[in-house]
Formats: sequence, C-alpha cells, structure tokens
Amino acid sequence: MNDAALLALVRGAEAAADVAGAVIRPFFRAGVASDLKSDASPVTIADRTAEQAMRAVLSERFPGHGILGEEFGLQNPGSELRWVLDPIDGTRAFITGRPSFGTLIGLLDGDTPIIGIIDQPITGERWVGARGMATTFRGPFGGRAATRACASVGQAELGATTPDMFRGADAAAWARLTRAAGRTYYGGDCYTYGLVALGQVDISVDATMNVWDWTALVPVVEGAGGRVTDWQGNPLRPDGDGRTVAVGDPALLAQVLDILAS
Repeated sequence: MNDAALLALVRGAEAAADVAGAVIRPFFRAGVASDLKSDASPVTIADRTAEQAMRAVLSERFPGHGILGEEFGLQNPGSELRWVLDPIDGTRAFITGRPSFGTLIGLLDGDTPIIGIIDQPITGERWVGARGMATTFRGPFGGRAATRACASVGQAELGATTPDMFRGADAAAWARLTRAAGRTYYGGDCYTYGLVALGQVDISVDATMNVWDWTALVPVVEGAGGRVTDWQGNPLRPDGDGRTVAVGDPALLAQVLDILAS
C-alpha cells in the first residue's frame, strides 16, 4: 500500500472519529442510563449511537471493507481490510463523568494493525498512528507523540486499567511487576496507552483485551517509538489471549516480560 492510499484511509478514520465525538459529547455527564452486557460490562446509548455513526462513515467511504465493532459485530467478514471500532473504551469512566475514556478506530490488514486512532472527545486530544509513519498528536495541552527513555523498570511509571483483571497466576505476575516498578496507578483504559505515546507513562499492562481494545493502540504506541506485544513478546493477534504489554522505551520490554514470566 502506497503512502497516498494509506493517507486516504487515515482521513476516513479521522472523519469517523469526528462523527463519534459529535455523538458522544452531548451524553457526557448527562446522566445516561447503562445496561449490562453478557460479560457484565456496561453499555450506553452513547456507545451504540457512536458506533452506528462510525459505521455509516466508513461504509460510505470504503464499501468493500470489513467492519468489526464492539457493539454490533462484524460486517463484510471476507474482506482483508477490516476496521475495528470501540466507540467508548472506558465506559465506566464515561458513566462516572471522567474524561479518561476514548474512541478507538483501528484498521487491520489481515491480522496486522496498520492504522490506529485514540480520540478523547471531551478534552479534544487525538493520537493518529499509521504503519511506517510517525504518530501525530493534537490537543489543547501541548505535547508531542514521542515516548521517553526509561532503561529500568525500577524507574518506570506503570499503569493498568484495573487490578481486578489479574486473576490466579496473572495476579501473581502483576504483583511482581508492581513491586519492581517505580510507581503504579490504575484507570485510564486506552488513555493510558496514549500517555505512553506521549512519554508520560512508561509501561501499560492488561490481561483481558479484546481485538477492539488493542488494534488502534498498536500503531499509535509503536509510531511514537514504543512496542506493544503479548506477555510472551509476540505481536498481538485477534485470536490471542488478551494479555498485552506496551512499553515506551523498547529496552524495557525484555525486563517486563521476564518479570511477568518469573
């Protein structure tokens, strides 16, 4: 795929992010009701309506592409190019009025993420990553998409969505990592990965990620200089086990994986 074709795809993804933000903002801190899905995660009218809006934009621009969304499943399953959507990653944060959620728009070429957008529609921050290109960041608070040097886990800022996701052997592995890290904090969902791409956080680890949770994150973090893998150091795959590691400084990756595997 040449650069012109890739940029056309990026423009389409940004258009989808624009419409999702326009849908989501009026619902923020508006007391919207939520339902529980089969996995006990919450969903709101904002999630569903934003995904429908994104699907409409992407279907019009790229009618032959597949679209997989958290709320409405897969269309055009035979397409090699597949958009992967999470309209509100961090619905619990959204419901409780915290602007630490985000809209995720990714594009898979086969099993490989080639485009990723993290959009925070309340703060106006947006990260855009594409294969072979440097990640860009736009936001009112300044900053640029560039990870920072951090050669030691002991000096690292470590984040995870929630400690509740780590069970059994994963809980023991996570406890080892928190003891080794400089500081640990929870919450943020996809926003934490955006902070890795800004050099504010050094490591983000999760254990229950679906494909719509991570597809957009890979081009963003890696285009800013970081790495994203599973807990064995392999590229993430749609049929993977949901355990992910993102590091800003690639030198941290082997250390983190060793600690998790100890």
